[in-house]
Amino acid sequence: MVRIIYLLRWSNRKQLSASKPSLIRNLRLSESLKKNQLWNGIISITLLEGKNVSGGSMTAMFVQLKLGDQRYKSKTLCKSANPQWQEQFDFHYFSDRMGILDIEVWGKDSKKHEERLGTCKVDISALPLKQANCLELPLESCLGTLRMLVTLTPCAGVSISDLCVCPLADPSERKQIAQRFCLQNSLKNMKDVGILQVKVLKAVDLLAADFSGKSDPFCLLELGNDRLQTHTIYKNLNPEWNKVFTFPIKDIHDVLEVTVFDEDGDKPPDFLGKVAIPLLSIRDGQTNCYVLKNKDLEQAFKGVIYLEMDLIYNPIKASIRTFTPREKRFAEDSRKLSKKILSRDVDRVKRLSMTVWNTIQFLKSCFQWESTLRSTVAFVVFLVTVWNFELYMIPLALSLLFVYNFIRPARGKVGSIQDSQESTDVDEEEDEDDKMGALEKGHKGESEKKGLIERIYMVQDVVSTVQNVLEEIASFGERIKNTFNWTVPFLSFLACLILAVATITLYFIPLRYIILIWGINKFTKKLRNPYAIDNDELLDFLSRVPSDVQKVQYAELKPGSSQSPLRKKRSAL
Repeated sequence: MVRIIYLLRWSNRKQLSASKPSLIRNLRLSESLKKNQLWNGIISITLLEGKNVSGGSMTAMFVQLKLGDQRYKSKTLCKSANPQWQEQFDFHYFSDRMGILDIEVWGKDSKKHEERLGTCKVDISALPLKQANCLELPLESCLGTLRMLVTLTPCAGVSISDLCVCPLADPSERKQIAQRFCLQNSLKNMKDVGILQVKVLKAVDLLAADFSGKSDPFCLLELGNDRLQTHTIYKNLNPEWNKVFTFPIKDIHDVLEVTVFDEDGDKPPDFLGKVAIPLLSIRDGQTNCYVLKNKDLEQAFKGVIYLEMDLIYNPIKASIRTFTPREKRFAEDSRKLSKKILSRDVDRVKRLSMTVWNTIQFLKSCFQWESTLRSTVAFVVFLVTVWNFELYMIPLALSLLFVYNFIRPARGKVGSIQDSQESTDVDEEEDEDDKMGALEKGHKGESEKKGLIERIYMVQDVVSTVQNVLEEIASFGERIKNTFNWTVPFLSFLACLILAVATITLYFIPLRYIILIWGINKFTKKLRNPYAIDNDELLDFLSRVPSDVQKVQYAELKPGSSQSPLRKKRSAL
C-alpha cells in the first residue's frame, strides 16, 4: 500500500500539455521529482515501553507509527499494563513538509478483531538535531503513556543528477568520499556504512502496455526503505533516462531492486519488469545489461535494462553491522495466501527434513555395522576424538568445514535450485484470487453469509500462519547451508574469522573466565545503556545469508536466455 501511494504521487505527470517540447517537459518533471524525493534527515525512533496502558477487553496490543506515507507496525504483544516493545524504526525526514509523527495504540482480541485504543502526536520539527530525546507521551482516548527515544540526524549522500554532473566522476569528490569511509574512520558514525551510485542509462525492448503498442516507462529504485524514481519517458519502448542516483548505505547486505513501470494516468502503474542486485555482487564502474524478471523474480520477463554502479564502503563498519538487527521495512498489506508459495515451502521443508533424516540414518548404520569399513573408521574416529577432545576443537572443526567447501569444486548452480521448485502459472493463480475476492465482495452485503465469510477468513489466517512458519523453517536451514557453501564470500569469510578468534580464545583462556566475562556483560548491559535493545547476534548474522529462493531471485540472467512464455497482459502493481 505504501509503495502504491508513493508511486501515485507523480501519476498525474502524464497530463501535461502536449504542446510543450518533450525535453522541457522531462526537465520540469525531473526537478519536481528531485524536490519531492530527496530527504534531509533520518528520524530514529526507539519504541521502549508503555506505562499503565488500558487495554480493555483486548488480549494483545501493537503500535502503529505514521509519518506522511511512511508507516511502521510494531510487534504484537500479549496484553499488559506495561508492554515492553524495545524496537527501533527509521523514518525519512523532509524539512519542507509537515513533520508530525502520528502514533496509535491498537488492541486485538481472540477473534482477530482490531480496535484503536489511544493516540498521540510528536512534532518532529520542534526537536533538536543530533540528540536523543526521551519522550513520555500521554495517550488520548485511553489511560497510559508511551515512552520512546527520538533522534533527528541530518542525512548526506542521497541525490539525483544527470550524467554530466555524476558525483563520483569528479576525482576530488570521489577522493573525499573514499576518505570518509577509509579504515581510519571505522569507529565514527557506525550507521554510515558506505555510498552507492547507480547510473540508470536505458532500457530496451520493453513490453507494450498501452493499446497503442507503446509504454510510458519510468524506473523505481529501492534500497531497503530508500526509494528514488526517474522521470517518465512517454510513448517509448526503448527509453533512455541517463540519470544518476546516490544512496547512503546502512547495511552492505541490502539488495538494490530496480523496477520498471508504465505510467497509467490516475490508475496504478503497470508492471514492466524488475531486477534485484545484492550490493556485494556489484562490479564497480562496469555497464551491465540485466534481463528484466517477473514480479516474483523467478522467471525472465520482456526487455533488458542497462545500469552502471559504483560502491564505496567501510568493511569494518559493514562487518559490525552484520551482527545487529536488520532495518525494519515499512508496513505493507499482508501477503496473500498463495498455493504456489505454500507448495514450494512444503517442498523446501521436506528436503531439509530428508537431509536431517539421512544424516541420522547414516549415524545409525555406523552402530549397526552395515558396512564393516565405515563402522570401523567411525569407531576409531570416535575413540580418538573423545580421548583428545578440547573445547577449542568445536570452532576449529567448523572452520575446517569452511575450508573444505572452499577448496572443493563448486556444485549445485542456481539453475538447479530453480528447476527443483515447482512452477505454476502465476496469472491463473491471480485470476483465482481475483475471483475469490469478487465472490466474497458479492456476498459481503448479505447478512446470512457473514458467518461463512468469517470462517473462510479464519481458515485463511491459519493456513497463512502455517505458510509463514514453513518458510521460516526452510529459510533457516538453507541459510546455515549457504553460509558453509560460500554463497556470500564476505559472510563466509567473516564467519571463518569469528571461528578462528573463538578457537584461539578457547585454547588460551579457561572456559570459566569466558563465561564470567559473558555473564558480567549481560548483567551490566542495562546499567551501562538503559535504552539498549537486546538482540541475538547469531540470528542477525544468518538473516543476511540468502536462502535458496533468494539465490534464484538474485541470480543474474544472461541476455537471450529468456525461455519463459510471456503473455501480453497488463499486470497492475
